[in-house]
Amino acid sequence: MSGCYDRPLTPEQIAAVKDEGIDFSDIPELDEGFWERAELVEPDLTDQITMRVKRSVLAYFKAPGKGYQTRMNRVLESYVRHRTGESADTGKGAGR
Repeated sequence: MSGCYDRPLTPEQIAAVKDEGIDFSDIPELDEGFWERAELVEPDLTDQITMRVKRSVLAYFKAPGKGYQTRMNRVLESYVRHRTGESADTGKGAGR
């Protein structure tokens, strides 16, 4: 892939793009039906907690860099789904 798509644009780069420079040809028109079918999706809220983990576990999650808490949360969500048959974020599923 060539240089301009190697990484996401910064907010400053996005702000600098003129509307005339945006290609809208592949974006479908939105009809009234779109808004009738639209669903409000609430943000996925999290709670701040304190927990103790082994140093080796923390080191493992921190090793790839930024986002270790998100990675840990994803592992915990996966565990919940596996154990309950439910989606951790919706609470819907087969139950235990």
